[in-house]
Amino acid sequence: MSSAAAPPFRVAVIGGARASEAECKAAEQLGSELAAAGAVVICGGHGGVMEAVSRGANKAGGLTVGILPGSDAEAANPWITLPLPSGMGEARNALVVRTAEAVVAVGGEWGTLSEIALARKMKVSVASLGVPPLEELGLESLDTPEEAAVWALERALEGRKADR
Repeated sequence: MSSAAAPPFRVAVIGGARASEAECKAAEQLGSELAAAGAVVICGGHGGVMEAVSRGANKAGGLTVGILPGSDAEAANPWITLPLPSGMGEARNALVVRTAEAVVAVGGEWGTLSEIALARKMKVSVASLGVPPLEELGLESLDTPEEAAVWALERALEGRKADR
């Protein structure tokens, strides 16, 4: 009997609903890189960085999961493959990072900071693509979407090995 194939890596990409053009461009490319590597991209499902990463992953043929704060699946951005309405408001940030094996922040504000804090508390690896929301956090800073994708997939693999 052969064993089942390993499930795809789950990488959360977090960042602001209001994002700069540069942040959106980086997030879209990161989504594309992650999808090309076979990872599932998880985000909050709305606009800004979340929409950009979803668009990149979706266009590259990847699966995108949006964990929405409200109860309406239709509120997801058009690039989300699987909208999951939580009805939890901002508390859904815990689900975004808990469902991931690695987290990459792209810009962001207070919501992103809450996700970073929750991920770190849950011992999920977190890095920032570009300048982190608060430089004093000591997050690893990654320079390119390609570097961020490689980092995330390596940390997801390390997490799987540690769970065994």
